Amino acid sequence: MAEAEAMYRRALEGKERAWGPEHTSTLDTVNNLGKLYKYQGKMAEAEAVYRRALEGYEKAWGPEHTSTLDTVNNLGILYADQGKMAEAEAMYRRALEGKEKAWGPEHTSTLDTVNNLGKLY
Repeated sequence: MAEAEAMYRRALEGKERAWGPEHTSTLDTVNNLGKLYKYQGKMAEAEAVYRRALEGYEKAWGPEHTSTLDTVNNLGILYADQGKMAEAEAMYRRALEGKEKAWGPEHTSTLDTVNNLGKLY
């Protein structure tokens, strides 16, 4: 895990220098760092970087883009793992509504979010 974090940080620093902090490639690395932090149990750090990625994706692609919605779903998972059920539900519902519009109700990505909401309940 420590090596993975070092590599993500190196990639992030390089992408921030090359493309800037709000470039979508930079934000992809930010989102991946959030996943790593979650797996490491660093929940506050995970939330902070997921929020950064979410804000950047919303600016770059809008609130209903599928990459934005993937980060919304990741925040839902994080909140559920922390026992923040109301926050998790809000994130899952937002992700579900967006994915249903983007991909339809039967798409596997939509159904993954349905499954997450079912686990939450």
